[in-house]
Formats: sequence, structure tokens, C-alpha cells
Amino acid sequence: MKNNIKIDVQVKFIEAHSRIDANQYAFSYTITLTNNGAVGAQLLSRRWHIQDETGYAEEVVGEGVVGQQPHLMPGESFQYSSGSVIKTATGSMQGAYTMVNDEGQHFEAQIAEFILSEPYVLH
Repeated sequence: MKNNIKIDVQVKFIEAHSRIDANQYAFSYTITLTNNGAVGAQLLSRRWHIQDETGYAEEVVGEGVVGQQPHLMPGESFQYSSGSVIKTATGSMQGAYTMVNDEGQHFEAQIAEFILSEPYVLH
């Protein structure tokens, strides 16, 4: 497959940056992108859908990730960390990266939904 970007996500609840009394739950997430495709590809932009357990949703769109637009040759990986604050103890995120491969073809690498959860909240 020409365009094949694998996306792995690790989430952590950040108690020190949360204010539970004010309904602010902070999470960090570390994402690893790996180019399992046949050609190099560059990440151009990101689109996130963030939702808390009340159903409140927010869309975040922007260029690159953490100020970078990494280029990945086949077999290469790029890892970054970022964060989100939501109003409930659980929520979710999903989205997509807009990419362009070395042949000039634009494509989206889908980010599957992942859960934001304070430890021991989900059963």
C-alpha cells in the first residue's frame, strides 16, 4: 500500500493540571506516527473532534503538530505529546492528519477514537 500511516496513542490523566472542583480535567496524549507505506509522506495539518461525557464537542483544526510538519520516509516514525482539558472525568478524541506523499498525492490518516479518562472512572 502506498499510503499507510500507523497511529498509536497513549493517554495520561494529569491530576496536577486538573481542577476537579472547577470541572477541568487535564489529559496528555503521546502519539506515534509510523510510515508503513511505500513512499515518503509529510504531515500538513490536523483535525480533532474532542467530546466530553455531556456530549459537548469541540473541533480543533490547525497546521502541523506541536509546531512541526514532519516528513516520514517508509519505516520512519515521529512521536509528539500534547494535551487537552475537558469538563468531565471522561471524554474522547478522534480525528485525522492531512498528509501529502512524495508523489504529490494528498490523503488523510485517520486517528481512531480514543478515550480520555481519569483513572478508575470507567468500569
